[in-house]
Amino acid sequence: MAVYTHLGAEDMAALIAAFDVGELRSAKGIAEGVSNSNWLIETSGRDGTGARFILTMYEYRIDTAELPYFLGLLDHLAARGCPVPRTIHDREGNLFRVIDGKCVALIEFLPGVSVSQPIPAQAYAVGQALAQVHLAAADFPATRANGMDLAESRRLLKACGPSGLAEIDAALPALVTDALDTLEREWPTGLPRSVIHADLFPDNVLMLGSKVSGLIDFYFACNDITAYDVATTHAAWCFSGDGRTFDPALSQALLAGYAAARPLSDPERAALPVLARGACLRFVASRAYDWLNTPRGALVMPKDPMAFARRMAFYADPANAAVFAAA
Repeated sequence: MAVYTHLGAEDMAALIAAFDVGELRSAKGIAEGVSNSNWLIETSGRDGTGARFILTMYEYRIDTAELPYFLGLLDHLAARGCPVPRTIHDREGNLFRVIDGKCVALIEFLPGVSVSQPIPAQAYAVGQALAQVHLAAADFPATRANGMDLAESRRLLKACGPSGLAEIDAALPALVTDALDTLEREWPTGLPRSVIHADLFPDNVLMLGSKVSGLIDFYFACNDITAYDVATTHAAWCFSGDGRTFDPALSQALLAGYAAARPLSDPERAALPVLARGACLRFVASRAYDWLNTPRGALVMPKDPMAFARRMAFYADPANAAVFAAA
């Protein structure tokens, strides 16, 4: 359940009234997500024909001082035709409001479903949409550092400790030590940089058939190596959920879709195995920390770090570097 804060009917109605979206008809808590409280909001709409929105209250792992970056980015991308939800400004023009010390934002509702077993046509469309975001954000004026970089992975893994990592899997301490040392030594420099989504898992993409209808959850977006975003998306889309099985057809389609809109340079392609390994380490680190620190009985179930440790091992094998070669 991802509604951590209860808003009574009167409080919710007063909040929605601060936006020019019509009268509140219903507010339903959304179970997905682990960091914020979310509601599906239905209103009468400006013209009385009805309208839907997503209301988010920011609870965890988000510095609210950075909300202008995240929400402003949505407006910037939506204005340039990217399939992202617009931020609904309140009647005073604000991107978000504050209730009892917590920030809340109203976001456009987009139709579509998140796929659990994507097909190549869907992977191709996601690659295209990702490239579209990278190109459209070229003139976005704000900047934000990547808060989940290699240094943060090292910090989280150190907090877990070798004994904690070994509780998850006996091979994990040696695996992450080798990965950290290698990645810090081999991390590429001089590659193109841009705004990146940094978390484009299938559950952050809405689809209507094989068409991308929405890219959502930009709360890890930042400015970093553009190809790192391709690598992160590749790791998220091209394996079975447990990370044991790689799907070459999804890989080829995702990369082809991306290159159709923004061709990857030879140096970018050459760096993708290292970047993908770094992306996997990020999720190993954050998942391991959550695995060891989420209280028993919590409503949120921690995700298995080994699902990305297996992906990381795949990318570390030189025999698999060819998956990133140009077709």
